[in-house]
Amino acid sequence: MRSSPTTRPVQPPSSHMLRLLFLCVAFLFLTVSEAVCNHQDQESLLWFSSNVSTSDSPLNWNPSIDCCSWEGITCDDSLNSHVTAISLSLRGLKGKLPVSVLQLHRLSQLNLSHNHLSGPLPLDFLSSLDQLTVPDLSYNSFTGPIPSFMCISSPQLSELDFSYNDFSGHIPRGLGRCLRLSVLRAGFNHLSGEIPRDIYNLPKLEKLVLPANHLIGRIDDDITQLRKLTCVELYSNKLEGDIPKDIGKLSSLQTLQLHTNNITGTLPLSLANCTNLVKLNLRKNCLEGTLLELDFSRLQSLSILDLGNNSFSGEIPWRVHSCKSLTAMRFASNMFTGQISPQVLELESLSFLSLSDNKLTNITGALRILQGCRNLSTLLIGKNFYNETFPSDRDLTYPDGFPNLRIFASGGSGLRGELPAWLIKLKSLAVLDLSQNQLVGSIPGWLGTLPHLFYIDLSDNLLSGELPKEFFQLKSLMSLKDYDATEKNNLKLPVYVHPNNFTTHHQYNQLSSLPPAIYIRRNNLKGSIPVEAGQLKALHALELSHNCLSGSIPDELSNLTNIERLDLSNNKLSGRIPWSLTRLHFMSYFNVANNTLQGPIPTGSQFDTFPRAHFEGNPLLFGGVLITSCHAPTQLPATTTNEEKLTRIFIVAVATGFVLTFALSILMLNCYNDMI
Repeated sequence: MRSSPTTRPVQPPSSHMLRLLFLCVAFLFLTVSEAVCNHQDQESLLWFSSNVSTSDSPLNWNPSIDCCSWEGITCDDSLNSHVTAISLSLRGLKGKLPVSVLQLHRLSQLNLSHNHLSGPLPLDFLSSLDQLTVPDLSYNSFTGPIPSFMCISSPQLSELDFSYNDFSGHIPRGLGRCLRLSVLRAGFNHLSGEIPRDIYNLPKLEKLVLPANHLIGRIDDDITQLRKLTCVELYSNKLEGDIPKDIGKLSSLQTLQLHTNNITGTLPLSLANCTNLVKLNLRKNCLEGTLLELDFSRLQSLSILDLGNNSFSGEIPWRVHSCKSLTAMRFASNMFTGQISPQVLELESLSFLSLSDNKLTNITGALRILQGCRNLSTLLIGKNFYNETFPSDRDLTYPDGFPNLRIFASGGSGLRGELPAWLIKLKSLAVLDLSQNQLVGSIPGWLGTLPHLFYIDLSDNLLSGELPKEFFQLKSLMSLKDYDATEKNNLKLPVYVHPNNFTTHHQYNQLSSLPPAIYIRRNNLKGSIPVEAGQLKALHALELSHNCLSGSIPDELSNLTNIERLDLSNNKLSGRIPWSLTRLHFMSYFNVANNTLQGPIPTGSQFDTFPRAHFEGNPLLFGGVLITSCHAPTQLPATTTNEEKLTRIFIVAVATGFVLTFALSILMLNCYNDMI
């Protein structure tokens, strides 16, 4: 009888076997997970690094370390890892784009934006990198033409950004082959010619951004085929012709910016079909007609509307008050007539309103209505209401009107009356422009109590009396700390100012960009310049020219350590120019012409650069830029002191004695010769 086999127990693996198994698995894991960067790609990157410099810390690309772990480098997951992305924005890179980049055949994303790279791009830049989808070369200094042959061998392109460079020439044809292109940015270059028509064949294009170039021609009607467009920015070019009448087919459009061109015609009624529109800017073109037929009520998403600087006429369209999302609206510099409608109060989010330079009437009614706009922070209504009377306190009885008003401009209208006391209620006011009116009376001292006021223009009025010292107690101008503490938010739309009577406008996108300034030129002010003016240490410009101010220039003005412009010309100021003003190292403009100043002109610092004309009209001034320091004034003093008289008598007596002695000596010598 055979005995049954006995079952042997399974022995657990020994600890030695477990260690060996663990090491094998770890080795396999490391072998797979730490794939080495492709050797050719690494050599191309090292060549790139050696041919660019950097103003910041250098690229720490160590050849002994796998290039897939280098700064800004991304590789794919293949065993022989290839470089697929380079991201080196804001690295201060300088030099030309090394051609070694073209050897990275798997490269799909290239971001070199916000550097200092220059020179032309390689001609085969786009044709060599056939895997490239998103090249971003914006904010550099590249020159020459944009490379052509797009999407012949690189059909994957989805986004192109060449903006903020120095590219020139025409936009290359062939973009129509980039069927996956969704974003095209090439603004702020020197591109010329027409927009290639094949761009309008791109079915996936969402953003067409080509502003600030020299593009000409019309906006082709075929643009309405790009049904996915959400953003069209073609402003600051030389485009002409009409806006396509079927623009309303672009129902996905959110941003349409065509300002600063030569576009003509009327505003297409189909624009009302762009119901997703958020921003519409057509400022500074040649558009005309009325706007009453356009159904603005369908544009419920519209937040920014700028139709300024055109030739629109008629009344301000009443349907625009149905755009409940409006935060900024500009109709300035057109030919609108009539009065401001109370319906504007329906725009509860409105913070920016510019209606200046039209033919509107009834300023009292306008301000009565607008003071109820609780969120209004910028109100520009100048060059309207011609020769009307500025409303007084009894005209505006709203107890808490304009609670958030920061900028108020009503200049250039020839308004009559005095500076109204209701302005003292505007505790948020930072900028006040009432220039070029016919305001009379004195400057009230309470203006100096407005805590945020830092820009005042009262020029070209009929103001009289003395400058009150209280006026120079403006808190926001007393120190840089107080000025910086004043809230200065971004503006919903830019404001355009032409200070110092310049014909060109200065554009300001932020409230903080406006210079801290006081302009009161061309009035009838008299008396002296208060010494308190020297307290405004944050002030950049002080202009008091063409008044009747007298007395001396206060030495305290040397405390205006941030002053850049000081104009005291065409007054009746006397005395000397304080030598301490040479300490004002930021002052680039100084004018005291046509006063009665006397004495030497200070020298050194900026005073050696000021033109001669800024000191002329002061007969007793000499030296400095007048180049008369060797000659005293021709006019002798009216009286002389006893000491000066005695000095002159002594000099005459000595001279006379010398002459007599010399003559007597000659006579004696002649007598001696005769005796011989």
